Amino acid sequence: MPKPLVGITTYLEDEARWGVWTLPAALLPAGYPRMVREAGGVAVMLPPDEEAVAEEVVARLDALVVAGGPDVEPARYGAERLPRTGPPAPARDAWELALIRAALHRGVPLLGVCRGMQLLNVARGGTLLQHRDGHAGPPGVFAHHRVAPLTGTLTHRLLGGPVTVPTYHHQCVAVLGAGLQVSARAQDGTVEAVEAAGGDGFVLGVQWHPEAGDDTRVMAGLVAAARR
Repeated sequence: MPKPLVGITTYLEDEARWGVWTLPAALLPAGYPRMVREAGGVAVMLPPDEEAVAEEVVARLDALVVAGGPDVEPARYGAERLPRTGPPAPARDAWELALIRAALHRGVPLLGVCRGMQLLNVARGGTLLQHRDGHAGPPGVFAHHRVAPLTGTLTHRLLGGPVTVPTYHHQCVAVLGAGLQVSARAQDGTVEAVEAAGGDGFVLGVQWHPEAGDDTRVMAGLVAAARR
């Protein structure tokens, strides 16, 4: 069988530097495609595009990863922007929400990472807490903390029990979206993973950053679901 094709969303930066160049660029931390390769898949980058083509794009994929990134625009979940919420990324919000909805509609295995988990919750009508302390290190440095999967969930089947994870976020799930269930929590009660209620396909969001560590079990689960 051919290796599953896994699409991964990207940053879109007005200015990036490499070699002699300083140009606008679509960026993706190398940990994402590395983990896809290690899990037996082939990674393709999905920079922001027109919402109208999301269904067509997802139809060509075997799985979708919505990567981490900037804060979700609070208007997307009916809230006013608070002072500690970061600048909006409207192109990413629109594109990634369209991809998520297309993947849910088509039953394509879906993994949301950090921002991706938050967008999954928003796509299902949920809301976000705009700031919580203690889940990130200094700027550009991942913190680490324990996450406990809930028994009987996909997350528990993938991880087997509590794990220490790399984390870098200051927002989190507040009101849970329709059709989702909480599947892991941090010690302070923060929702650390959500998934489709009732085990309806592979739909998983994790608040931590698997691509920043060596634990490939979440990505391996996604690629296995893509093969099925």
